[in-house]
Amino acid sequence: MNRVHSVDALCYDTPHILKAALARAETYRILMTVTVRFAPSPTGRIHIGNSRPALFNWLYAKNENGKFILRFDDTDLERSKAEFAEAIEVDLAWLGIVPDQIERQSERVAAYDAAVEKLKADGLIYACYETSDELERRRSRARALGRPPVYDRAALKLSNEEKAALEAEGRKPHWRFLLPNHSGDPFETKRTEVTWTDLCRGEQSVDLASLSDPVLIREDGTYLYTLPSIVDDIDMGVSHVIRGEDHVANTGVQLAIFQALGAKAPIFGHHNLLTTVDGDGLSKRKGALSIGSLREDGLEPMSVASLAVLTGTSAAIEALPDMDALAAKFDLSSVSRSSAKFDPADLVGLNAKLVHEMDFDQVSDRLADLGIGGGEAFWQTVRQNCEKVSDAKAYWQIIDGEITAVVEDDDREFLSFATKLFPEGDVTNETWGAWTSALKGETGRKGRGLFMPLRRALTGMDHGPDMKDMLPLIGRHNILARLP
Repeated sequence: MNRVHSVDALCYDTPHILKAALARAETYRILMTVTVRFAPSPTGRIHIGNSRPALFNWLYAKNENGKFILRFDDTDLERSKAEFAEAIEVDLAWLGIVPDQIERQSERVAAYDAAVEKLKADGLIYACYETSDELERRRSRARALGRPPVYDRAALKLSNEEKAALEAEGRKPHWRFLLPNHSGDPFETKRTEVTWTDLCRGEQSVDLASLSDPVLIREDGTYLYTLPSIVDDIDMGVSHVIRGEDHVANTGVQLAIFQALGAKAPIFGHHNLLTTVDGDGLSKRKGALSIGSLREDGLEPMSVASLAVLTGTSAAIEALPDMDALAAKFDLSSVSRSSAKFDPADLVGLNAKLVHEMDFDQVSDRLADLGIGGGEAFWQTVRQNCEKVSDAKAYWQIIDGEITAVVEDDDREFLSFATKLFPEGDVTNETWGAWTSALKGETGRKGRGLFMPLRRALTGMDHGPDMKDMLPLIGRHNILARLP
């Protein structure tokens, strides 16, 4: 007999039975509709690290013509806030993610209660009365003795009288799931490997004997993440779970619970996590690189999405213009097993590349909201000098507002002479060349000594868009008014 524990079977199977089971599973996976979910806790603003699994799931569903569910893990009623849930929806929409379905776990408690009753009836969940301090002392003692700090299932030995006595002391039980890592005697555990083929990491295996029975229900009766997530995945027909690699160890436990509830488990994919360049993790409670703050800073959603998705993969990091282009480049098998370190400064460069390629019709409304006029001619002139669309405001001030001209004493005579040589007639793209050629011939100035005094006097800046394109926008009146 060959012992095989997999997504499809946590039991003993002969080779031919296993082969048939795998064939059925493969047929199921081919025929099923892809359904994915992103399940944030609404306890803060999501950051660029949180956006990675959201985008991975969205792009996977997009490529497979599947369904994307936004599911709020809001069973922690004390920390979950409606305003955070609303902010998450806004942030996802800004990135281009529009859920096909929105669910809230706080509205589905009855389904979790029903699952608990099934597990209780099957003897797969049991009450425990240890305090956090007592459990920590046991773990410390186990470590000191060189043993893994795995829960010893002492609560299974409690009699009804002992349980009643503990409850009379005011203790309330938390509830653990009994892992199937034994052959009938839960105190005689044995190596029990659960294996699955991970979309990102290939063949994976977890030994259930190395894990403690997971707590599913807290002392106050509220649910931890594990059981609601599994029940929701079953009820909502989730076919693929794509999430961070910090959940790999949890997957073995969750596969066992799927089996206990008589359900087929989804296909799993665990991607690497985004970290800072120093290797530090991100925390949404600290507001680190929140999507909202990036949006308020004027960054383009596709620069954020491109960096969040492509960092830590074998694909080159580039700014993709839209979700269709990013989806075409997205490939879970390209995800590296090492951490995905990124530098926020990279966002600026990616953003600038997107802005430089934007047509006027893509930004016209935003320019109008910023009080910027000048139409397409203005945008075509300044966009190559903008890292963000909002940078155009500084150039519009040069065109339509007051500036602080920069005039060196050594250049005053030259600029006065420039006023006299300014060409007559309409100011066009040819005016700058004609003007500077005349000045060069009359003064002998050339290069920086010729061009820089004029740029500083007319724009108040040392650099910027090509002056031949700026002059028609500034106009004759402002040009002559700014020259001494």
